[in-house]
Amino acid sequence: MSNTDLLERLDKLESHQTIERLIYAYAQAYDRHDIGMLARIWHDGALLSLGDAIGNFQGIDAILSAAHQLWAKTPHMHHWMANPLIDIADNTATATTALDCFVIDKETGPTQVGGVYRDRLERHNGRWGFIERKFELHYWTPIENWKPVLGTEASPAASV
Repeated sequence: MSNTDLLERLDKLESHQTIERLIYAYAQAYDRHDIGMLARIWHDGALLSLGDAIGNFQGIDAILSAAHQLWAKTPHMHHWMANPLIDIADNTATATTALDCFVIDKETGPTQVGGVYRDRLERHNGRWGFIERKFELHYWTPIENWKPVLGTEASPAASV
C-alpha cells in the first residue's frame, strides 16, 4: 500500500467521523437550544427542508430563525439520530440517518416523531458542513397520558 493510498483512507475515515459528529451536533443543538452549535454545522446558502408541515429554510440566518420558531412551539426536544449511512467522494458526501424524536409540543403535548434525514455535505477549505438537509416525516404521534414521574422533567404532582 502506498503512502497516497494510506492518506486517502485516513482522510475518508476522518471525514466519516466528522460528518457523523455533524449529524449528532444537529440533534444536540436542538435539544440544548444551542444556537451557536447549530450555526457552526452549515455552509453559507445551506437548505434545511423540514417539509410542508414545518417549512423550508434557505441560508444560515433563516435556519437559525426557524430554530427559534421551533423552540417556541416545541420547547422540549429529545433527538435520537440512528444508523447513519455516509458516502464520501472527495469533498462531497451524502448521508441518510433515521430519526426518533420525543417532543413536548404546545399544541399536541407529548409527541413521538419519526422519520429520515437525507443530507448533502461539502468540505470547504478543510471544513465539512451541511449544504442540504431534507427531512422525510414518517409519523407525528401525540402520546396520551404521558407523565414522567422521575427525572428532570418529572411533574411535581407525579412525584408526591
